[in-house]
Amino acid sequence: MAIRLVNSFKYARVAQAPLWFTTRALSTNSSKYTQKLRERAEEQGLTISQLLEKVRADEGKRRKEEAEKLKAATALLRPKPALPASTTSGTADKVKTQLTERKDAAPFKPLSSILNVSRILATPHTPEQITALWTAYHATRSGGTGRGYVCASIPLDMFYTMMKTGRQYPTFILPLPREQPADPTVPPPAPGEHNVAHEFYFMQWDFHAPPEVPSASEDPFTKPGQSFAEVSNPAAATVLFTPLQEYKLRGAFSTPYLVLTMYTDLAATHSVILMRGEITPSTTGVDRYMLNQEDAQILAMSLQKFYLWNNDGKDDGERLLRTFHEKPEEFKWQELLDFSKLTV
Repeated sequence: MAIRLVNSFKYARVAQAPLWFTTRALSTNSSKYTQKLRERAEEQGLTISQLLEKVRADEGKRRKEEAEKLKAATALLRPKPALPASTTSGTADKVKTQLTERKDAAPFKPLSSILNVSRILATPHTPEQITALWTAYHATRSGGTGRGYVCASIPLDMFYTMMKTGRQYPTFILPLPREQPADPTVPPPAPGEHNVAHEFYFMQWDFHAPPEVPSASEDPFTKPGQSFAEVSNPAAATVLFTPLQEYKLRGAFSTPYLVLTMYTDLAATHSVILMRGEITPSTTGVDRYMLNQEDAQILAMSLQKFYLWNNDGKDDGERLLRTFHEKPEEFKWQELLDFSKLTV
């Protein structure tokens, strides 16, 4: 059962200068490509095979250089080795990585400020009906356009799987595909080719105190019904997505472009988690955002791809996430791009 997302694809300009990782993709128009390839080879006094060999060598060198840049950019984001057992707790408390020092995970709006939870509990509602209400509410935001938000409903068992993985591996790097604009200062690619670039986003899980099981009564002193008196909700969660370049420059003070909040208020009563994604508004104008709707959708779906494991040990998302944290020297950026291209 997949996470359901609101489809409201409207576009806005991304303001942050990205950290690029560029790859080339070939189209199937081979005849025009071959003709242009021959012309370019003649211009450089080379045979076609020599030109292709040169292109492959240049491409390999460029990818290696960009991979090294990414490796350096993410080196500071990894957790430091654990302190020796003899280290005092006072010293251990002071030795924290950037990953535990973020200052921008502000308290989020309570679910009761978005939905009338008491009314939902006062009459029977299925998880599907609650999901429909959640989707309809967000579709009416921003003057009925839904811009600036994504939403989803997550079955409780899926959330527990993602939460367990998120606690174990709370950070990762996710790529967003970008069409790279033509640069008049460099020779254009041969017809049939186009440059595909990727902007990398640093993502981080945070967990918060579990909300109380809600009551059908609006009286704050009324306890939940007898059937829910002995159960509790799981911890709420947020996931922050920040451009890697932004996080590299500003660390804990960087601004996330997308914040996903996973509300667990109805976990005990309805076995459903309500997810709300808020895109940070841009300062360049009214009704403009730091991410467009489609990019926010891709990031939200990427979270599912890498953190919702199938538990058979053969999931590529699981392997890449484990390698990134446990064997960073073996992590291959091209494998991340290839996997993301297949699954996003």
